[in-house]
Amino acid sequence: MIKSKTIPPKGAAATVKNGTGAGWGRYFRDYWQLYLLIIPAVVFTIIFCYYPMYGAQIAFRDYKFSKGFFGSEWVGLKHFERYITSSNFWTLLRNTLVINLHNLLVGFPAPIILSLMLNELGSERYKKTVQMIIYAPHFISVVTMCGMVRLFLQRETGVINILLMLLGGTGQDWLSKPEMFSTIYVLSGVWQNVGWGTIIYLAALSGVDPQIIEAAKIDGASRFQKIIYIDLPSILPTVTILLIMTLGSMMSTGFEKVLLLQNQLNIERSDVFATFVYRLGIKDAQYSYTTAVGLFNSVVNVILLASFNWLAKVSTKTSLW
Repeated sequence: MIKSKTIPPKGAAATVKNGTGAGWGRYFRDYWQLYLLIIPAVVFTIIFCYYPMYGAQIAFRDYKFSKGFFGSEWVGLKHFERYITSSNFWTLLRNTLVINLHNLLVGFPAPIILSLMLNELGSERYKKTVQMIIYAPHFISVVTMCGMVRLFLQRETGVINILLMLLGGTGQDWLSKPEMFSTIYVLSGVWQNVGWGTIIYLAALSGVDPQIIEAAKIDGASRFQKIIYIDLPSILPTVTILLIMTLGSMMSTGFEKVLLLQNQLNIERSDVFATFVYRLGIKDAQYSYTTAVGLFNSVVNVILLASFNWLAKVSTKTSLW
C-alpha cells in the first residue's frame, strides 16, 4: 500500500515542519516590503497614542509640575467626584450630546443620500464635475471655514442675511443666538465634509454586481426600487460600521471649530467638554482635573463603542470586531 504525502498549504497560516512560527517567518520574508511600509504608522501610533497614556495617572494625583508624576500626591477619585458633582457638568453634557445627536440626524445620512444621487447620474463627465465641486470644501482648513461662516452670517453684509432681506425677511446676528449654534455647527460641517464622505459609499456602490442591476431593469424595477432593494443593502455593512464609530464618540466634539465659533453670547449652548478642558487645563493650569475629565469621557466613549458594536453584531451580523 502506497501512502500519499500531504503537501502543506502556502501562506501565512501554513504549518510547516518546524512549526507555525516558521510559516510566519517565511511570510515575513516574502512580504517584508509591506511590513516596512506600516512601520511609520506603528511608530506614530505608539508615540502619539500609547505613550501619552502614561500621563493619564495625573487624573488620580494632585499634580504639581515641580514634583513630577510620582512626586505628586495621590488623591484617588477626588477629581472625578468634583467633575461629576460640579454645577456645569449637566450643561456640558447637554451641549455635547445635542450637537452630536444633531450631527447624527443631519450630518450622518447626508453623504449616504448624496452618494446614492451621484450613483444615479448618467453622464460620467457631469458626475466627476459635481464630485470635484463638493469635495473642494473638505480641503479648506477649519480656521478658514469658520472665518467664512462668520462672514456669511454677519448681520449687515452677510450673504445669508442679504438673501433673507431680499425675500422679505430681516437680518439677524445668528452667532449671538444660543439656540442656533448647534444648527450652524452641523450645517457648516455638512457643507465641508459631505462630499468627502461620499467617497466611501461610492466605493461600496461600485462593488454592486452589474448583472443584478440589469436583471432588475429587465424586471421593470424603477430607480427608486433599485436604490431600496439593491443599492442600500449593498452599502448597509459600511453604513453600520461608520454608525458604530459615530455613536462611539458621542462624548467628543470637534474642539477647534467650537472654539472658533464660540462667543460670550452663545456660550450657554456652545460650551462643551473639549472647550471646558481647554479653558481649565491650558489657561488655568488645572492639569489633574482636566485629565480626569478627558479620561472619564474616553471611558464613556469606549463603553458606548463596545455596546453599539455588540448590538450591531447581534442584530445585523456586522461589527468592528
